[in-house]
Amino acid sequence: MKEQLLNYLVTNTGALTLEGVLFNFLMSVVLGAVIYISYRFSQTGAVYSARFNVSLVMLTLITTMVMNVIGNNIALSLGMVGALSIVRFRTAIKDPRDTAYIFWCIAVGICCGASEFMIAGVGSAVIFLFLLIFGLVKTNDRFLLVVRGTRECGEYIENTVSSQYNGKARLRVKNTSAQTVEYIFELSQVMIKAANKNEEPISDILYKKEGISNVNMVCQNDEINR
Repeated sequence: MKEQLLNYLVTNTGALTLEGVLFNFLMSVVLGAVIYISYRFSQTGAVYSARFNVSLVMLTLITTMVMNVIGNNIALSLGMVGALSIVRFRTAIKDPRDTAYIFWCIAVGICCGASEFMIAGVGSAVIFLFLLIFGLVKTNDRFLLVVRGTRECGEYIENTVSSQYNGKARLRVKNTSAQTVEYIFELSQVMIKAANKNEEPISDILYKKEGISNVNMVCQNDEINR
């Protein structure tokens, strides 16, 4: 029995029967569950979307169904490509890693629909381990320091921020009016940690100058951009 099953998994390339179609979908569900688990553990926090995760499994099954329909019929495959080419998806990819998961689902669906289970299984195992390891990599958050005050405070703000962050703070925006001035500096996470070692935070230092009305720190990362 085991030898027959292994022979079917490796060498089956003939016309699909009802058993073959059901087995293709069964393998698609199993590997789709692997993709579901991988996405669940590699995406955390606000980045994770349960609905998108379910859509990945659905995409795997749909691709398998399409491949079952096409089979070895070249004319039907060309017609299917032409029909699918008119579809336009307007949903923006919010996380670059989501694109990899979409292609993974399509590849698994194609392999299962073509009964190439060995390739689908080995490939999914390699990708699963890779994404679990490198899915923990986080982006380096960027911080925006927004300072507002009177025009007379402009030089003090520039000198204080430059001194506090050793001249590495990047001035991105400077807005001025007849009475007020606004600065927006870009800071890295490393710069924030280095500045936090000081006894006095940047906000307290800036507020020592009369005329400064607001000091805000905004975190800018991929999760917020979504």
